[in-house]
Amino acid sequence: MTDFLLELRSEEIPARMQDKAREDLARLFTAELDKAGLKAAELVTYATPRRLALIARDLPAQTQAVSEELKGPPADAPDAAVEGFLRKAGLTRDALQTREVKGRATLFAVIDKPGRATADVLADAIPAIIRAFPWPKSMRWGEASISTESPRWVRPLQGIIALFGDDVVPCSIAGVESGAATVGHRFHHPGVITIGSAGDYVEKLRACHVIVDQNERRATIALGAKLAANMAGLTLVEDEGLVSENAGLTEWPVPLLGRFDEAFLDVPPEVIQLTARVNQKYFVCRDAGGKLANAFVCTSNIDAADGGERIVEGNRKVLAARLSDARFFYETDLKVPLADQAKKLEKIIFHEKLGTVADKVDRVAKLARWLAEEGIVKGADPELAERAARLAKADLVTGMVGEFPELQGLMGGYYAAAQGEPVEVAEAIRDHYKPVGQGDDVPTAPVTVAVSLADKLDSITQFFGADLKPSGSKDPFALRRSALGILALILDNGLRFPLSRIVSGDVLDFFADRLKVQQREAGVRHDLIDAVFALGGEDDLVRLLARVKALQSFVGTEDGANLLAGYKRAANILKKEGYLASPAQSAADYLREPAEAALVAALDAAEPSSADAIANEDYEAAMAALATLRAPIDAFFDQVTVNDADSGKRAGRLALLARVRAAVHGVADFSRIEG
Repeated sequence: MTDFLLELRSEEIPARMQDKAREDLARLFTAELDKAGLKAAELVTYATPRRLALIARDLPAQTQAVSEELKGPPADAPDAAVEGFLRKAGLTRDALQTREVKGRATLFAVIDKPGRATADVLADAIPAIIRAFPWPKSMRWGEASISTESPRWVRPLQGIIALFGDDVVPCSIAGVESGAATVGHRFHHPGVITIGSAGDYVEKLRACHVIVDQNERRATIALGAKLAANMAGLTLVEDEGLVSENAGLTEWPVPLLGRFDEAFLDVPPEVIQLTARVNQKYFVCRDAGGKLANAFVCTSNIDAADGGERIVEGNRKVLAARLSDARFFYETDLKVPLADQAKKLEKIIFHEKLGTVADKVDRVAKLARWLAEEGIVKGADPELAERAARLAKADLVTGMVGEFPELQGLMGGYYAAAQGEPVEVAEAIRDHYKPVGQGDDVPTAPVTVAVSLADKLDSITQFFGADLKPSGSKDPFALRRSALGILALILDNGLRFPLSRIVSGDVLDFFADRLKVQQREAGVRHDLIDAVFALGGEDDLVRLLARVKALQSFVGTEDGANLLAGYKRAANILKKEGYLASPAQSAADYLREPAEAALVAALDAAEPSSADAIANEDYEAAMAALATLRAPIDAFFDQVTVNDADSGKRAGRLALLARVRAAVHGVADFSRIEG
């Protein structure tokens, strides 16, 4: 068994494309092997800024010989049918076999395919992989680029290593011939390296200052950056995405710590971190008190003789220029009151069917005030809620948010605080987009809750009203995310109000679907949510979820499971009999059997107890009341014939089952419960 090495060397591969490229290389290579009936014991892929590589372990020297059998037409079929089969099989008439199939002579072709050298399979596979590679962006180059048939690659392809064992697999594409040569680090070892086999590839490149394993480079950066910060008495602000990005930009990563002017710390820390991260790919650090320090960690691609001093100084100057720009935006924005900035929103279209951003702000402000005035968000001052809502979107037109859109809301909070707005207003502006996604903080400050809830409710109701609802996987206005945010705000803050006062029926159904999604991860069954929603009239989500959770606990017990079985039996009988009438509670005009009378007595006790418990929102007590019906229902079905020949008894017993159904439906529609 032999290992195979493939390296595709090019000009710089963007860091964001490297992980997907490794996956695609493994997938395409596996597909090519499958066509030939080959399978590697293991596939390993690597990516650096300048190379994409694959090692396939334990490939056989050649493919196995195979015999393929094709069933043809009957032996007495017309000549045209037989000739067509011969063309398909590539055989002559005398090479066919005749066998009996279901009593009829039938032609068969047996095609023997000899084994093929694996090296030949690989020689065909490499150009096929390169031509089929799905880069998000690619380019043609050289003389061949004048033809649309020329190969494309993410950047001009410069070299191909193709070694099966220690033998070169000959192939050529775009004028690049395969071989055993590559190059080392661009600065430390720019010369040619000859690779002997897959076994020495990683270590030969390491000796030439290239770490080909992306995971090793990531570990080097993560540990090195942390140590650099710790040695300076600081704590690194860890960032896995930044680790991966720097690993995709370097072949020999060397983390280095530098300092910037403390005067820049007057700028909000989020601005500094974003400037360093987005523009320069630098990590930032915190001091012993947890505040942002005037330090950064950059990742060099070389081992510098001076320990990196010149590299750090160069990076410090570049970062200083970026931070100067950020400080300019910040100071300029501060000079304009948010109320004046908000006036500019009249010129920004929110949506062609929904008016301007200023129109949205006006709607949100009125709704936030109403939520506070109605006591839906308890403790929220109506004046402050409206003020915060009217200023919440003002930072969208500031220079800083124009530069860093991800800072919207946050910068408005900083500007509001600096311009003397009340703390509650500044906090609401800062956090009104929250929660943005799963795991994000859910606001609890009353004014913030009012503004955040109003903002999200407005988006959903307005887009639904304009018939711009999510469909399938399409949700261009992120309404599903807004709905999950609304649910989190309501449930985490215990907001008690009927949603139907604010939203339409189709929006309420939309919330029900999102509630199932949200609660699924918490282990709440979707069918139980359906069972409570199906009763209708329950749109207080806090109360609804409490009922659902009590129901889930109940149906998980033996009493609950047996009551569900009894209910379904009763419901099936009523359905079969077409019994749609309300349950009659008058005395029967016949002598009830003992089990029948016992069920009546149990219902007489359980119905009011359950109803009172539900009215008091004590759903555990309501379930306990229903549990008392379990034994009487079981006994009833064991000892009483519902479809009695006596029409009076039959009618009375159907009415009794209808009472059982109605009693259970006081808690939930058990017909919606699975199991």
